[in-house]
Amino acid sequence: MKVIFTKDLKGQGKKGQIKEVKDGYGMNFLIKNNYAVQATPSNLKHLNTENKKAEKIFNELIKKCELEKEKIERLTLKFPVKTGTGDRVFGSVSPKQIANELKKLGYDIDKRKVTMKESITSLGIHNVDIELHKQVIAKLKVHLIKEK
Repeated sequence: MKVIFTKDLKGQGKKGQIKEVKDGYGMNFLIKNNYAVQATPSNLKHLNTENKKAEKIFNELIKKCELEKEKIERLTLKFPVKTGTGDRVFGSVSPKQIANELKKLGYDIDKRKVTMKESITSLGIHNVDIELHKQVIAKLKVHLIKEK
């Protein structure tokens, strides 16, 4: 019996996947517990329309993230920091501080999406990666300037 999974089931299948299973297992467990439906022509047609809708939504999300990426890459965030002898910075700029500055500018970015190759502990311009989507990563410039 062929079934279409309606929910993820660990070790068996993911939502939308079509799989051949034994009749008893399919009827008495998968279909009975709403993990799957039988792969009839109408259900397959419904699955195709759902996949097309999901793909359209995914593409719109990617376009939205690309536009936001362009805006973020034009930005340069400035952070005035306290320095000691030889212009050594006290502490560093954290991902949380960067996320808070972006929130002030109207971007809803989680601090966990801000990744730095190394901590920002020197004056000057540093590049920081911001993950807007798994496929869309923006490069933001962070400029540390001497506090007056």
